[in-house]
Amino acid sequence: MASIREAQKQMTRRLLLEKGLELFEEKGFAATTVDDIAAAVGTTRATFYAHFPSKAQLMRSLVERSNELLTEADVPPLHSVVESGDRDLIRVWLARKFEQWAEIRPYVVAAHQAAASEPDIQAALDQWFDTAIDDMQAGLDRAGRFDAPSRRVRCALAFGELEFFSRRWMRLGWTVDRNVSLDLMVDNWCFLLTE
Repeated sequence: MASIREAQKQMTRRLLLEKGLELFEEKGFAATTVDDIAAAVGTTRATFYAHFPSKAQLMRSLVERSNELLTEADVPPLHSVVESGDRDLIRVWLARKFEQWAEIRPYVVAAHQAAASEPDIQAALDQWFDTAIDDMQAGLDRAGRFDAPSRRVRCALAFGELEFFSRRWMRLGWTVDRNVSLDLMVDNWCFLLTE
């Protein structure tokens, strides 16, 4: 009996996350209420709060899920790609990110909307950014490339370019040629991380 209840609880949590994301995409984070999310699942406000203490906490769970979606496809992982200094690996890794943008777009757009009013969500986004830079820096540290004080800056510049470009794509789509963009980003990453 306990396993059925646990399965129902997990299913309700999953549905709250899915419907929350759908509503954030449709109405925006600020305009979506806890009652909207609960109603979309066919449950109550009390059930929502049994799973998430706030709408912001639901959003934080979605931020974590978007990070999982991004990183579970990374074979080899980012730190290994940077450590290798291999142009082809960098290109494959960046091309994979370009392909993932469509899947993670609803998560990222909602997270940035939420960050405008929820400091906890902004902190989660900052942590995500810093974790990616930490991974890149670990690769440079292991490779021993460049002087130590410049490694983090190099990684922040490279990852910042990808982050900015992804957010622009999420708002406007491809306003420039995708392949040219990829080629130039690979050049920039190689300049910052391999030369």
